[in-house]
Amino acid sequence: MTISVIEPHGFCAGVTAALRKAVAVAAEARPVFCLHQLVHNEVVVADLRTRGFSFVESIEDVPEGATVLFSAHGVSPAVRERAAERGLKVVDATCPFVERVHRAARDFAAKGMPVVVIGNPSHAEVRGIVGEAANAVVLDPSQPRARELPPKFGLVSQTTMNADEVASLVAELRESHEVETMAEVCNATKVRQDAVKAFSGDALLVLGSANSSNTRRLCEVARCRTFRAGTMDEVRALDLSGVEELGVTSGASTPESFFREVVSFLRRG
Repeated sequence: MTISVIEPHGFCAGVTAALRKAVAVAAEARPVFCLHQLVHNEVVVADLRTRGFSFVESIEDVPEGATVLFSAHGVSPAVRERAAERGLKVVDATCPFVERVHRAARDFAAKGMPVVVIGNPSHAEVRGIVGEAANAVVLDPSQPRARELPPKFGLVSQTTMNADEVASLVAELRESHEVETMAEVCNATKVRQDAVKAFSGDALLVLGSANSSNTRRLCEVARCRTFRAGTMDEVRALDLSGVEELGVTSGASTPESFFREVVSFLRRG
């Protein structure tokens, strides 16, 4: 079996910056908390636990006056206000591209426009964006249209969606609505998806966690048989029989150390 490494792969700039902030704050503060997983990767989360991090799902779970890290996925204004009310020491690791989407949603709302968010309504990033505008609507491309949209609205997108799917949906909405949009995935997401679509081998292995949106999108856009694994145990459990050329890539929150370990394992056969 031939192993082909697909470039680019691994950490994007936003994840790298978030981890740099996490390591720095862990060296200075105890105890230290992170609201939600910093990034959606179990290898990264396990490492941060060894550095003293506790992960919580509500700002109310952080003791008053403690240090809390906001994850790369961003948070709503209401969460920021509550953190201030409780005297928390905030370190903000929001991805700059996610913050750009927040600003767009705020700008649309400030102009009196309804805001529509393309994305998964249960994802932390989407919950944060929705908090920027009263009565924002989430449009999940994987679900049937559940409600009518206003005739005119501002449109933004979760940054880790399927780039082609977002572009197609924007074009469709523009045919029937007056749309002002900044709906696009981040560049790191798009170039990784484009590289996967260009791969011509007979199978692809995407390294990343099951709850990682950008990892799942890489699996979706592949044009061949696809596998996903987030740990070495999951890699060892894969049935790769019959695969002649295996492409290997990874989500934007998957550590390079794990990627190299997997590639070495596969090449040893």
